[in-house]
Amino acid sequence: MNICLYGASSPDIDKTYIEATEKLGEEIGKRGHNLVYGGGANGLMGAAARGVVKGGGKVIGIAPSFFKVDGVLFEGCSEFIYTETMRERKAAMEERADAFVAVPGGIGTFDELFEILSLKQLGRHKKAVAVYNINGYYDSLRNMISKSVEEKFMSEASGRMIKVFNDADSLITYFENYTGDEYDLSVMRKIVTDKR
Repeated sequence: MNICLYGASSPDIDKTYIEATEKLGEEIGKRGHNLVYGGGANGLMGAAARGVVKGGGKVIGIAPSFFKVDGVLFEGCSEFIYTETMRERKAAMEERADAFVAVPGGIGTFDELFEILSLKQLGRHKKAVAVYNINGYYDSLRNMISKSVEEKFMSEASGRMIKVFNDADSLITYFENYTGDEYDLSVMRKIVTDKR
């Protein structure tokens, strides 16, 4: 399975995030899976890649060619795909992935996570989407989604599309057992029909 990971590229974050993400990557590799990610050498992106390599998995890096700057991209990738734009990068990651996980990150990570959730809601894919909630980083996101459902900005079904995990083992097990049947697109069709 190719697992796409979205996460921070910053090297300045607390080492507990880096250690947890590297262990997640190592577990991905040990369990026979591969990593698809943005190709970064630093932050949680680099930690995940190092972990997958350590665990014996394949690492597929995907990044715009303008990121070819010393020290930015991970040199240990099994395969590297260059794109022209960030949008092309996201599309290439989506195409090659069987599942998606967001570890802690900033604007870029949020953008990637919400786009892949939106595409799932619209029935463009049926792949698993999860969040690795290291140090409770995504607790506020859980609250925001609950508030959106409560205030009717989002259906309950849409709110259930994203799964939140506090440990790597449970997260990967979820991916391995995922069938793609938990989200019914007819719910979205009904919402669209009812609003006309």
